Amino acid sequence: MLLKKLFTVFVFMMAITSVALAQDAPVVTDEELKKYAVAMDSINDMTEQLKVTLAEKVKSNDKITGTRYNQLSGIINDEAKLAEAKATPEEIAFVKEVQALKLEETAKIQQTFQSLAKDYVGATVYNKVKNALKTDAALKAKYDSMLAELK
Repeated sequence: MLLKKLFTVFVFMMAITSVALAQDAPVVTDEELKKYAVAMDSINDMTEQLKVTLAEKVKSNDKITGTRYNQLSGIINDEAKLAEAKATPEEIAFVKEVQALKLEETAKIQQTFQSLAKDYVGATVYNKVKNALKTDAALKAKYDSMLAELK
């Protein structure tokens, strides 16, 4: 959830800082669409791998269940609720450790995303493709097909 929020915020920031697009929708080339698809596939893979890593970390801890982890992660910054939930110091430390790992890895994903959007795809092309995908159903279908091929 945090990853989705951070990713959404970043994408929103990219859209705000982008150059205003002409009223006529610019043509997206196959090469531009492919670069965009490769970049997004890479970020999606990194995000999925982080989810797996975090889930494995929680599952491998024999002192806290996944359900308990989820319960405490939602209240980890509220001392009163942690006391009410009878969270042990070990549970609190573990949840904070997992959250720190999540933040660290999310920052790496964001940095990679920025680099791919700016340096590999190009900021102008990134925004052009992103905006075109919102309005062009045929382009979206082609993009989805490219993503499926990359899997």
